[in-house]
Amino acid sequence: MKTFDSPLAAFLHWEKTIPNNIYLRQPLNRQHTEWTFKKAGDEIRRIAASLKAYGCKPGDKVALISKNCAHWMMSDLAIMMAGCVSVPIYPTVGPDTIKYIVEHSESKVLIVGKLDDWSTQKAGVPEGMQMISLGFFGGNDGDKWEDLIQKNEPLATVEPRNADDLVTIIYTSGTTGLPKGVMHCWSAMNEISQTLLQVVKTPQQPRFFSYLPLSHVAERIGINFQGMYRGATVSFPETLDTFPDDLSACQPHIFFAVPRVWAKFQEKIWVKMPEKKLNLFLKIPILKNIVRKKILTALGLSEVGFVVTGAAPISKEMLEWYQKLGVTIHNCYGMTEDGLMSHFNRPDANRFGSVGKPLGKAVAKLDDEGEILVKSPCLMKGYYKDEDKTAAAFTEDGYLRTGDLGEYDKDGYLYIVGRAKDQFKTDKGKYIAPAPIELKLAENAAIEQLCLVGFGIPQPIALVTLSEEGKKLSKEALASSISASISQLNPSLAPYEKVKKAVILQEEWTVENEYLTPTMKLKRNIVEKKHMPNYKKWYDAADAVVFDK
Repeated sequence: MKTFDSPLAAFLHWEKTIPNNIYLRQPLNRQHTEWTFKKAGDEIRRIAASLKAYGCKPGDKVALISKNCAHWMMSDLAIMMAGCVSVPIYPTVGPDTIKYIVEHSESKVLIVGKLDDWSTQKAGVPEGMQMISLGFFGGNDGDKWEDLIQKNEPLATVEPRNADDLVTIIYTSGTTGLPKGVMHCWSAMNEISQTLLQVVKTPQQPRFFSYLPLSHVAERIGINFQGMYRGATVSFPETLDTFPDDLSACQPHIFFAVPRVWAKFQEKIWVKMPEKKLNLFLKIPILKNIVRKKILTALGLSEVGFVVTGAAPISKEMLEWYQKLGVTIHNCYGMTEDGLMSHFNRPDANRFGSVGKPLGKAVAKLDDEGEILVKSPCLMKGYYKDEDKTAAAFTEDGYLRTGDLGEYDKDGYLYIVGRAKDQFKTDKGKYIAPAPIELKLAENAAIEQLCLVGFGIPQPIALVTLSEEGKKLSKEALASSISASISQLNPSLAPYEKVKKAVILQEEWTVENEYLTPTMKLKRNIVEKKHMPNYKKWYDAADAVVFDK
């Protein structure tokens, strides 16, 4: 595999050596528009020239708000070519967050791409802000991308960047408080990209599928940058409804999904083939491979060579279930602040239940409280315009404080046991780490999501939202199933950890109602704020499973 010194250098190489290969495939109204490396390079260079024509100088900030699409990746490259610093914004955030990020980052230009609710969001754009919109997706604010590529000649010369120059400010989605602007330099992005090239093997010019938010560090590095480094063809889903068909049509060579996606896939499989029937078929040698191939082709995973999960806990049982289907999932661990250079399960060293061993040049240790501390060449330069929070994020000897609690086994595999700030204290005065307990209860197929709480009551209770499978059950069957899960779990817990009961909530937890971050992490503070007044009432209820009205 050829080595490069930056994502931009990688793209420039493929633009020159395989100009007619397909780089991007964008569906719209069920038709695909394709960009070769040459065609994409021409548009990218013209948009880079446009940014310079606006007066953007090297180091100036350019914000980008869009769902995943071909123009997101072209915009990212155009910003790099112009020598500017990209400021990606999650496509689901409200106007207040848009206004905060654009103003806090001092962005000179805002590129507006594929969005579902721009009519509401654009109230957050500061007055007089220079904007570029995509006529391709119906945008008409500011200058149109299509007009700019007609008006401007391609940027002829791309100046090299210094390794320590800033390439991006990634504002964390944040489970609490205002987003923080994580600053990363070129050298950090190159180090993690080169490391992943060595760990993850693919065919030459592989197929990628991009659907998790590109505004998040994992998709940005794992799909966007890796696509540049490998000369990949990258496809996108058109809508949530067309996602299954789009993924199946792509059959990518790498696939990354958060645990919730794996659970949804499992549900989808069980709808078409009930669990007992599937388990039986997988035990019959002559049928096993036929069934596996049919399921994986339908999912879009028939040719995948490397599968990874992260961002939230996933149960060992879920990983083992997929293993039976012939899909080996590698759980990894990283965060925006460490540029993903943390821990990784590899094809030759994959231990279910763990998040793997330190990746590449990363070194890690636990402090006296069990907090995971990480150091590598990929650590952030700091939080933009916030020296106090930057100082608090590091130990005196330069390790990043992750905020996560962990344990290492004798072979050096890391296990996440919770997040320090997620711990809560019942009125017995005992601290409880909810994540391990939640992971066990979530094995019940009727449960979509859950949050273990207990502030101000003697024992913890589980707040639950239902899966599609759970919604089909009667109240009696549902109560019996969840009560059985609690009864099965409690003997393995310390007395103060034993779950008193479950509460079935009517309201779904989504990104839109702000219970979840854009990367589908639960905002516990929102759950607490909304439901804490009811804890005692639910706790005192006679039934072991309470249905909230």
